[in-house]
Amino acid sequence: MHTVAVLALDGVIPFDLSAPIDTFGWARLPDGREAYRVRVCSPDPGGEVRAGTFTVRAPHGLEALAEADTIVLPGVAHPPEVLPPGVAEALRDAAAHGTRIASICVGAFLFAATGLLDGLRATTHWIAAPDLAARYPKVTVDPHVLYVDNGQFLTSAGAAAALDMCLHMIRKDHGSAVAAHAARMAVMPLEREGGQAQFIVHDPPPAPAGATLEPLLSWLEDNCGRDLTLDQIAEQAGMSSRTLNRRFREQTGTTPLQWLHRARVRRAQYLLETTAHPVERIAVQAGFGSPTAFRERFRRVVGTSPQGYRRTFRSGAARA
Repeated sequence: MHTVAVLALDGVIPFDLSAPIDTFGWARLPDGREAYRVRVCSPDPGGEVRAGTFTVRAPHGLEALAEADTIVLPGVAHPPEVLPPGVAEALRDAAAHGTRIASICVGAFLFAATGLLDGLRATTHWIAAPDLAARYPKVTVDPHVLYVDNGQFLTSAGAAAALDMCLHMIRKDHGSAVAAHAARMAVMPLEREGGQAQFIVHDPPPAPAGATLEPLLSWLEDNCGRDLTLDQIAEQAGMSSRTLNRRFREQTGTTPLQWLHRARVRRAQYLLETTAHPVERIAVQAGFGSPTAFRERFRRVVGTSPQGYRRTFRSGAARA
């Protein structure tokens, strides 16, 4: 079982601590087994760790970092320039052995303090990005994205971006079906990508009937196999195409048709993982106009071909 160690330092931000615990804890393999073992550790196992308005006790010490497959660094209220004794050394040792390390929000300051992010692109909460760049000039700070995946090392922005990054890691580890289940448990959309802008200025709340696009997103997910136009989507939403485009960008950071394309890619990923259907049939089932258009869009979004994706992520049950 993949072990995730979440490092709780004094002053840990409660949401940053709980987000990976819950998200990885919700992940289930196709046979129902837990996909991850999650451990919370601190430099003083069993001692009290301040977490805002309350305290927590981490049952594991820094030795848990050496046993982990993934280490998550939650943010702390006031990131120190010098990490507590033994922390930087334990993280660098884990990195040298190939352990995946990810930071949440201002946890990027803790990560950068180890020197492991030197020469790499990283992100953090947009409001803290200038300070991170000034404190660690060897790190290329990008304040405009939800998360950055450098392969072994990942960083994420604030709050909900922690969930995005955790779901991204689950998807890389176990495929989109397992990640989609974890996303449903978190009541979190799976369509957001790392490049989406962190900060979106919202208009005043619309009328109650249009207060959220969630019903429309569900309808699009269910009907992504149809040949839908923007006018048809706007009619379903009960608004003009222009208003729909504006509301959609405000609430999701993308357009209705771009979201639909990603929904079709997600449907195709699920079919590639769970069926033996030929690519041509999956192109039709996922709503693409032709196998060529499907292959081009799939490679653009996923970074590999449909067949390459199937070889990597297809489940044992589907192979049988």
